[in-house]
Amino acid sequence: MKTSVSLGAYGRTGIKELTEYVQKAEQLGVNAVWSAEAWGHDAVTCLAYLAGQTEKIRLGTGIMQISARVPSMTAMTALSMHDISDGRFILGLGVSGPQVVEGLHGVPYRAPLSRLKETVEILRMAFRGEKLSFDGKYHTLPRPGGEGKAIRLNHPPADIPIFLATLAPKSLEFTGAGADGWLGTSFSPDHADAHLAYIRDGAAKAGRSMADVELHAACQVSVGENVEEIIDARRPGVAFQMGAMGSAQTNFYNDAFKRAGFTDDALAIQKLWIEGKRDEAAARVPDEMVTQFGAFGTAEMVKERFKTYEACGITSLSLRIDPDQPQKERIAELEEIMDLVP
Repeated sequence: MKTSVSLGAYGRTGIKELTEYVQKAEQLGVNAVWSAEAWGHDAVTCLAYLAGQTEKIRLGTGIMQISARVPSMTAMTALSMHDISDGRFILGLGVSGPQVVEGLHGVPYRAPLSRLKETVEILRMAFRGEKLSFDGKYHTLPRPGGEGKAIRLNHPPADIPIFLATLAPKSLEFTGAGADGWLGTSFSPDHADAHLAYIRDGAAKAGRSMADVELHAACQVSVGENVEEIIDARRPGVAFQMGAMGSAQTNFYNDAFKRAGFTDDALAIQKLWIEGKRDEAAARVPDEMVTQFGAFGTAEMVKERFKTYEACGITSLSLRIDPDQPQKERIAELEEIMDLVP
């Protein structure tokens, strides 16, 4: 099984600590690193810096928000990263959520999947070296009635993998049908078909198999003897996902937990969060909404949990390690975790 690590907001730790962490991950055999893009740092700048500080580790955006850039600029950015990283770049894309898209970027959130499909199609054209002539519902190139013409990017064709961070059923189907990989969150190997069944259906309809899609699942990991303490430390994060990662009407993380059988819990936690009762929301998170969505406990418990992910078809674990702990402890924990990977 492959592994990857995720990078949080490096403004909290500094680029030097971030670089040290990624270099150590590379030495330990970690396959890829994913940068974050929420409402602080962009997903590309730190990877461009890391491209010059590393040699083997793959560098992926986890994710670039499609509403923050037009597709042609996304393509040019990806091609630039492909060049400066010697082909190690992975283009991870996602639709984000209405709070960020409409609140921060000021563009409508309607039809996110249609926009994603059109974006991927334009990107594929650009990577093949074709002129960008496209007539879609949300993207039209060149712009009608103007003086523009279809332009081919001034770059030779390049093989850049496109990974999609998707959660909703139709988006998961599209991932199976047209993506090189999946960036999965809110995933439990105990309820794998809440996500993988849709990817499998999409792949089958497109004449593909699951072997055509790299399945990367985010996995919160914490190794320790005090399992109860580890679980308690994770409850606020789950409550944040249920209540804050989206609006009251649109929260894909909440919906994913519902599909895994936690409907009553997800709705109750969301209600408490929206009412401003954050501590009560965290306390409402049952143990299973923590333990079934990560790997926690003793070294042997974590090792067995990794095997569960592998057994359900996950090809790479995106290891989520507490980013707020001191750098020395974070690296030590990564070393311990890598010793446990099957």
